[in-house]
Amino acid sequence: MTRISDAMQKKIKHFRYIMVQNPVTIFAFSLFGLIVFLAVFGPWITPYDPLATNATNTLKPPNWDHLFGTDHLGRDVFSRVIAATRLDLGIAVSAVALSFFIGSALGCSAGFWGGWTDRIVGRFSDTIMAFPLFVLAMGIVAAMGNTVANIIYATAIINLPFYARVARAETSIRRNAGYVFSARLCGSSDIRILATQVFPNILPPMMVQISLNMGWAILNAAGLSFIGLGVRPPDAEWGIMVAEGANYIISGEWWLAIFPGAALMLAVFCFNLLGDGLRDLVDPL
Repeated sequence: MTRISDAMQKKIKHFRYIMVQNPVTIFAFSLFGLIVFLAVFGPWITPYDPLATNATNTLKPPNWDHLFGTDHLGRDVFSRVIAATRLDLGIAVSAVALSFFIGSALGCSAGFWGGWTDRIVGRFSDTIMAFPLFVLAMGIVAAMGNTVANIIYATAIINLPFYARVARAETSIRRNAGYVFSARLCGSSDIRILATQVFPNILPPMMVQISLNMGWAILNAAGLSFIGLGVRPPDAEWGIMVAEGANYIISGEWWLAIFPGAALMLAVFCFNLLGDGLRDLVDPL
């Protein structure tokens, strides 16, 4: 118990040190906390039903009743922006988690054992990277159908090479480390060594990649929705809202595209800032 308590105290001190030394990290984590809060509690804090239409209240500019105005169907834009947070964040988290676990497993296998495993994983990654990634995502969704599940699969596939390459490079460096040889002498199997010795030590650079991919995944989902291959209306999603609002900018209804676009920008900005802070937090003490 004493060792566990000491280890916990060290982690808390390390966390405090990182936060104090880097105010940008505090801002990024605060913004991330706000995004998660809106995603979890959004349905209970929205002032209006995000799907409810009102023909007598269309295209109203921002006011005290509707902070972000209303759209062409009379729906409250503020409520829709909040409701879209859960959908966009859910797509990003699911896609990044899927690509992280599969890509890490492939990359660790290639870097640890080499040989044919390395060649197959390498050629697989090269094949995916040979395509413009957003165009590849478009093709996958167009072929499989524009459902939320297919958007997640397409986003995960285009992100696989990033994790596979990082995991392979980091594993190939550490497979001959002293602690790996020590684990072998203790009778540990290769799988156990990968899981308990190698993988925890390659997490810091992987965490940076996760943070960046979260932003890219949100942009990818919004981009697919913007061109009509993503989430289908009337669901609230930032890309759909920007696409619908773009038609009204020229006539002066700027709020329809500006507010969901700003929410999208802040989310991507947040995850880009989180990268350095996450790396410092998971870096071995």
